[in-house]
Amino acid sequence: MIETRIVRTAPGMDFEVSVAGDPSRPLVFMLHGFCVSRHYWEAQVVALAEAGYFAAAPNQRGYAPGAWPDPANYANYMIDVLIGDAMAIVAGLGHGERRFHLTGHDWGGSISWSIADRWPKRLGSLTMLSRPHPLAFNRAMREDPDQPARSAHHKWLLESGAEDRVVADDAQWVRARLRRNGVPEAAIAKHISVIGSRAAMAAAIGWYRARGTGHAPVGPTRVPTLLIWGDADDTVGRMAAEGTAEFIAAPYTFAPLAGVGHYAADQVPEQVSALMLAQLAGHPV
Repeated sequence: MIETRIVRTAPGMDFEVSVAGDPSRPLVFMLHGFCVSRHYWEAQVVALAEAGYFAAAPNQRGYAPGAWPDPANYANYMIDVLIGDAMAIVAGLGHGERRFHLTGHDWGGSISWSIADRWPKRLGSLTMLSRPHPLAFNRAMREDPDQPARSAHHKWLLESGAEDRVVADDAQWVRARLRRNGVPEAAIAKHISVIGSRAAMAAAIGWYRARGTGHAPVGPTRVPTLLIWGDADDTVGRMAAEGTAEFIAAPYTFAPLAGVGHYAADQVPEQVSALMLAQLAGHPV
């Protein structure tokens, strides 16, 4: 049922997008995070299409082989550029003037918070996986003694040669991280096929290096929001997750999942799909 569509947003920028469903139906656009790929959303692409939505999940800049600008030039991976990619892919899918539903995980979640902040009227709903509101996360970094340790990779990924460490021994660092968070081996293999080379990992890490250790300023979110967070997430602690509620100026649902790690859509796809479908049904476009 899932098809791969190539969306060209500019010369030399061709994005692979997993799609399913009728393109005339409401779009649910899903952005992946670090260490994974568009394959992270496969179960949701199918479930959403079966429920009558047009589901789409791209490999983003630095992950799609056709959209792989030089990561040594940090300007190629600044967050405003990544946000622009997302909106251009939406337009390339035929929904440039239509409201749509947005879903983000990890780094894709960071982009999604910014899109919701800048264009709240374009979105029917916002679903976040393992990415608290930036203001809640920043506060946790200051006040939660555990959060800086959980986020330690944000700093060492900025170091020269970090990509060599991450992909050494057949990408064992990536494999171990995904396994710790309950990702099945078949899903790990799909993600490694996208990001397992040194060149691909350098591009993925380019997102961190372009941003540094700061966060783009985002205000309270004015879009109906669902936050899905696993209490076994080794990257995001409870203070950041629970604190997100304070920064949502719209209907809000917090869905903590017991025993679930950072990659919930891979680990418990049926639960994630059910939560997303309930969110979409409550906020039609």
